[in-house]
Formats: sequence, C-alpha cells, structure tokens
Amino acid sequence: MQDILELAGVSRAAAVVDRLRGAQPADIVQQLNELDAAEAAEIVARLPLEKAADVFDHPDLAEPQTILAALRPAVAAEILDAMAADRLADLFRDMEEPPRERLLALLTREARAIIDALLVHPEGTAGSMMTTEFVSVPATWSVAETLRHIREVEGARETVYAIYVLDPITRRLQAAVSLRRLISGDPDALVGSVARFDQPVTVLPQADREEVARLISKYDLLAIPVVDEKNHVLGIVTVDDIIDTMIEVTTEDVHKFGGMEALDEPYTRIGFAEMLRKRAGWLAILFLSEMLTASAMQHFEDELEKAVVLTLFIPLIMSSGGNSGSQATSLIIRALALGELKLSDWWRVALREIPTGLALGGFLGVIGVARIAVWQEAGIFDYGPHWMLVALTVGLALVAIVTFGSLAGSMLPFALKRLGFDPASASAPFVATLVDVSGLVIYFSVALVVLSGTLL
Repeated sequence: MQDILELAGVSRAAAVVDRLRGAQPADIVQQLNELDAAEAAEIVARLPLEKAADVFDHPDLAEPQTILAALRPAVAAEILDAMAADRLADLFRDMEEPPRERLLALLTREARAIIDALLVHPEGTAGSMMTTEFVSVPATWSVAETLRHIREVEGARETVYAIYVLDPITRRLQAAVSLRRLISGDPDALVGSVARFDQPVTVLPQADREEVARLISKYDLLAIPVVDEKNHVLGIVTVDDIIDTMIEVTTEDVHKFGGMEALDEPYTRIGFAEMLRKRAGWLAILFLSEMLTASAMQHFEDELEKAVVLTLFIPLIMSSGGNSGSQATSLIIRALALGELKLSDWWRVALREIPTGLALGGFLGVIGVARIAVWQEAGIFDYGPHWMLVALTVGLALVAIVTFGSLAGSMLPFALKRLGFDPASASAPFVATLVDVSGLVIYFSVALVVLSGTLL
C-alpha cells in the first residue's frame, strides 16, 4: 500500500478511503495513528458510518477526542451515537476540557443518560466496563419469538453472545441462554427451557476487573451479566472488553515490576518530560534506599579492614538474596491477582517459603563453597590460610540470605495488599534493595561468628 502519509491531503482523502474501505478497524486505527488530528478527521469523515464507529470503538485509537473535535459537529454526533455504550463511557471518562463539554452536547438525551449511569461506577470495576447493549426477553417468550426479536434488534446491540431471560413481572434475571443453544432449540419451547444451567453466573457492578476476568475464565464465558442486589441486569461485560482491560492491567504491573510508574500511553507517544517524571521518582526512592547499604558497610568497617577477602563476595551475596526475593514476590503477586491466594493464606506461604529458601540457599551455598575450594586448590586465587572458614562463611550466609529473601519477598505483597496498596508495587528493584541491606547485615553477622578468633 502506498504510504498513507503521502495520500493524506484533503484533495486525496477519497483515494485513501478507497484503500481502507475493506480494511479491518484495527488496521485503519494503525494508519490513522500516524496522521495528525486534522488529516485523520478528514479520512474518518469519508468512511461509512458503521466503519467509523468501529474505528472509534477500538481501544488503540490515539487521541480519539481530538479527532472528534476536528470533525464537523453533525458527523461527530452520528459517530458518537453509533458507538458502543461502554466505549463511549471510556471516551468521556478520559476526556478533558474543552472538547468534553462540546462533545457531550452532541449526544442524544438517551445516550447522555447511559453515559451518566456508566460514569457513576469507579474505573476498574465491572460497572465501568459493562455495556448496556444486550438482548433480554421475558421468560414467557418462545424460542421462535426470541430469534425473531434478535433479528430485529441485532444492529442496535454491540454483540449477541447470550440472551438474558427475565421474569416478566419483576424483571429479575432467571437464565442466560447462549445463541448456539437458542438456534438449536425447539422453536415452540419457552426460551428459558433451553438454558444449559439453572443459575447464570453474575457479578455486582462494584466487582473489580480481576474478579470479572477470573469468572469469565473459570466458566468459559463470552459475556457475564452485571446485576444489582435485586438481580436486575444492568449490563454485560464481554470477553473482548476483558482482554483489552487485562492487557492494560498487565502492562501496568510490568511497569511497576520494573520499579517505575505505569505509563498512560504507548512508549512511543510518551513525551520526554513525562518519561522522566514516571521514572525519576522511583529511581530516587531506590537510590536513597540503597544508601542504607553504604551505611551497613560503614558499620562493619573494622571487619572489612581485618578481612578484606570478605569484600570479594559482597556482590555474590547481595544478588543471590535479591534474586530469591524477586522470584518469591513475582510468584505471590501473580497468585494474588489470579485469586489463587487470599490475605489469610500468608502463613501458608510463609511455611512454604522457609523450607524452600533453606533448600535453595543450601544449593547455592554448596556451589559457593565449591567455587572457593576449586579456585584455592587450583591456584587461581589465594584466599589465605583460613580459606575453609571463608568458604563456610559464604555458604552459611547464602543459606540465611536466600531464606530471608524468599520470606521477605513473599510477605511484602501481602503486607501491601493489607495496607490497601497494589501488590504489584512490590517491584523487583524494591525487593532487591530491601534484601541488599538486610543481606549485608546477615553476611557480616555470620562472618563475626565463624571467623571470630581467626581473621576477625
């Protein structure tokens, strides 16, 4: 395809549209992201309405509010009216003034009411992710009536994964019927009779997105209804929305694991100043924390002067403890996110990590002792007349530090979650810094015991 940047002039917009007419929305979004707002708006204005709405429904579209603001009000109003309710709510949730108020004024009264209802729910909850575009029918309808109704309203619904059967009087949810079972059911049978399960899986609007993702995965659902306390259906969360959300959550967690604030935009669209702001804070905190390492070494200054050979193994000791702590932290954060562990399971984790740390520390200790022995006997390096005690010090210190690192790394996510923080904040650099300082104290304490009367 010819470079779209060369075709983006207003006079050639029609040619660009012809080339994009049969493209997938995701491909169109990728091309539009390479244009400025005015050029992108010119292309969007010439797309069919349904295609344009699909483009704005795509979560990867960069700065959709800027493109909408560049469109003629009548065109922008048509696109907004055709967009999915949940995506529309996300758009206005993230939008800033001045375009927000102007674009809100373009919405129909019905769309404005839906947006207001969705924006009530905190971001990251089922209520904020749900769409109000779903198919529901009374329990008194037959399969044939339901299929006829679907054909009539399908164009006005974001997707039809399931049909929700409601009590004709109370409007409470009774069953969820998959489209597959509906199509294969007896046309004269009541729609609720073809439901596979008596009790549909539901969530409350305040449920967090991790819980929604867990239920969709556990029960192999394509959509899950969001209900109130009286079991009235408020909306549905679809699997594609969950995928988009979990990609965002995973990205945030990866950034936090690296010891920085989560980026709000893709890496290539983050400005230099914003990148510095996101990274400098955590780097400064970690740097100040690492100063404690220097303080710990100063405390053992006399021991270092007497046994300089101990300094050779400081990087080995510190890295081993930090690595074991980071491993434990990553495992526990993931288990907490997936619901495999609860806060009350902290003691089970501790009882498991202590023997695990001892075993791993013993394994590394054996390697460390063997390394010192081989280097000494082969004449590669002379650790002095008390090299066996030095080797014993390194071996015992590794056992203690790896055990401490595993225990500390596994308990930190529990502590953060108990205090109301995101467990992902227990990033690998943070754990490593914590274990570095503690590791030095442990290392020199073991050295004082083992080498007392010889080198110390």
